[in-house]
Amino acid sequence: MSSEFGVPEPVSLSSLGASEEPIAETSVRLALPAEADRIGEIQVAAWRQAYRGLLPADVLLDLNPAQFAAQWRAALLSPGEARNRVLVALAGRELVGFAAITASDDPDGDPRKDALIAELAVDPAATRAGHGSRLLNAVVDTTRADGFERVTVWINSTDDVLRTFYTDAGWAPDQAHRELDLYGDGTIRIKQVRLHTAPGDAA
Repeated sequence: MSSEFGVPEPVSLSSLGASEEPIAETSVRLALPAEADRIGEIQVAAWRQAYRGLLPADVLLDLNPAQFAAQWRAALLSPGEARNRVLVALAGRELVGFAAITASDDPDGDPRKDALIAELAVDPAATRAGHGSRLLNAVVDTTRADGFERVTVWINSTDDVLRTFYTDAGWAPDQAHRELDLYGDGTIRIKQVRLHTAPGDAA
């Protein structure tokens, strides 16, 4: 994750379902520093699922939510560039997912025009309830409002479920790819591909 994400004035990103039976409110809004612990918990849970089979089991077990939370808390308390954002998805009062947006730091990116989803994660226990789609829609709306012309995201090349999630939402690969050397010694490498969309073209 990037070390700096700003928390500017909120934008209206809420949605409320309605039916004959009472249902919980679902919404997306900007994150608060007090929510860093929960964000750290969700990130670890999501990473343990996403990297299962790619990383050793003991490495996944050693992921520490408190360490992730400390980084998010510092980032939320010390805002950086104004277009750095952390959004959270709520089911009622429960935080069930989050997304972090920043200007692209890719070598071929233009930070004035290109945004990057640094992280988008939903609690595995709360998937298939539309929270990921609501977060993604909020990301596109926010980047459009912030004047970005393109949004990108890196995903593991073998994650067909996540690739389908993005492509079903209108994202497409842009042919960029990279390989992460997690320990710097070549023992564990993870191949990733980049997807992109133009927020101005979104409905």
